[in-house]
Order: sequence, then C-alpha cells, then structure tokens
Amino acid sequence: MAAEDLQQLRELVEFLKANNIAEFDMERADLKVRLKFAGLQPAAPAVDLTHLAAIAAAQSAVPAAAAPQAVAPVAQATPAAAAPAAEAGPEAGAHIVKSPIVGTFYEAPSPDADAFVKLGDRVSSGQVLCIVEAMKLMNEIESDFAGEIVKIYVKTGQPVEYGQALFAIK
Repeated sequence: MAAEDLQQLRELVEFLKANNIAEFDMERADLKVRLKFAGLQPAAPAVDLTHLAAIAAAQSAVPAAAAPQAVAPVAQATPAAAAPAAEAGPEAGAHIVKSPIVGTFYEAPSPDADAFVKLGDRVSSGQVLCIVEAMKLMNEIESDFAGEIVKIYVKTGQPVEYGQALFAIK
C-alpha cells in the first residue's frame, strides 16, 4: 500500500474519531474499508483491511496515472456530520427529503447526463430528485414536497444511510 494511501486512511480515522462517528463503511470495486469505534470515547478502530494487500499489489503493477485513489478524501467522508447542519443555516425550517434506503447517491441518471435537480431549482411533488443505488438496483427518489431546493446534503457517489438528509426544500 502506498504511503499516500496510508496517510489518507490515517486522516480518515482521525476525522471519524474527532466527529464521534461510531461506524464507517466504504466499498469500491477494488477496496473495502470498515471502521467501528466502541463506546463513547473511541479507542482503536477495527479496520477490515481484507482487500488492501491485493490493492497494494495491483497498484504497483498499474502505472501511477491509471491507479485509482484507494481512500476517499476526508472531505467526502462526512455523511453523519451533515445531519447537525440541518438545524442551522438558510435551510432552517425547510422540508428535509431523507433517504428511504441505504445505498449510493447519484445526482444524475448517468455520469454524462445533467443532474436531476440543482441548488435553487423549483421542484414539484413526485418529481425525481436523485437515484440511490442499492444492490445494483437504481431507486429513483421522488420529492414528497413542492418548493425550491435550498440545500443538497450529499455528493454523487457518496454512500447514504437510511433516514439521512438528502435535500432541503422550502
């Protein structure tokens, strides 16, 4: 495993500890990371490094320009940290559209297509806002409220939990 990847993993662990996030899972085609912290004051994380040895071997065989990034940047690993922001800011008092399932958030029907909605767009009840992929099924998430999108809590490709805030609509 590359030193940069190890450093990113350490930064992720520190970020999760600092924000009292008890559990974190990340899975990509070539990487699976599971972090669990016990108790209120997390001590040492339990890290499932099952695929990391294989990734390190694969990365050494792949040219640096083609090698995938093994650990997500810390700024993208904030699913639980986004929830407290719902009480503050311009989206206070807004209707929150939450994820009905656990999966991966996508803002568009395909990587090269425009997003279903953008910040400031007016939406109607029943309009598709995004897709949450779960077990290779693409689930369209529809708005249950008419109004204007004032906040988008997640980014494309980010894992989402059941009940996690996706959009704020006023």
